[in-house]
Amino acid sequence: MFTLFRKEINTFFSSLSGFVVIVVFLLANSLFIWIFPGELNVLDSGYAGLETLFIIAPWIFLFLIPAITMRLFADERRTGTIELLYTKPIGDLQIILGKYMAGLTLVLLSLLPTLVYFVSVWYLGNPVGNIDVGGFWGSYIGLFFLAAVYVSIGVFTSSFTENQIIAFISAMLLSFFLYAGMDYLSSLPVFQSSNQCLIRISINEHYSSMSRGVIDSRDIVYFVIVISLFLFFTKFVLQSRKWK
Repeated sequence: MFTLFRKEINTFFSSLSGFVVIVVFLLANSLFIWIFPGELNVLDSGYAGLETLFIIAPWIFLFLIPAITMRLFADERRTGTIELLYTKPIGDLQIILGKYMAGLTLVLLSLLPTLVYFVSVWYLGNPVGNIDVGGFWGSYIGLFFLAAVYVSIGVFTSSFTENQIIAFISAMLLSFFLYAGMDYLSSLPVFQSSNQCLIRISINEHYSSMSRGVIDSRDIVYFVIVISLFLFFTKFVLQSRKWK
């Protein structure tokens, strides 16, 4: 599994796609936090906080993470190397976890430089250090779990097609539906009787809860379950080849 993980990481950075993802993520967030005028701009708001990062990042990840994951299985199918991979002394679950961890590592590498934002806002506070540290770390952990779900969705959509564009669009739409679509459905009159159920299975509900600085075990369990489900769905797709 580690060999496959290392291969995927090398592929990301040998083709510059890894660097592009990290640069685009940091650039987009920096523009909203420091450059574009408005209430999202830290300097304009007059408040030492990084709420903008945690508002904007999930939407940026909706596009960037599917771009990372779309090739993981789709490219293997297109080139035929997936059959070669099946002949290796490695199980389906190890293949999935190797590719999943590679995608998640790239996301983590894009998040680490944002700690510079925290240091900057720390020194901008009056007095210095006047920032909600608990809220920041809670939001940071929540953003990591949210990204982990997006990666699991991307791995799943990449597993059932050899077309990277289809994998990209499917991952983006499915991630959007679980992040914001559930909240929209719960507001419709036809779903009034089950709106609380829809809200509870929304990613945004649990992400927002962690963003308040409270690390609730129920939120962590939710993210772990969703990630496990999509990895299981991926395993189901890979095993379907044995039915032919």
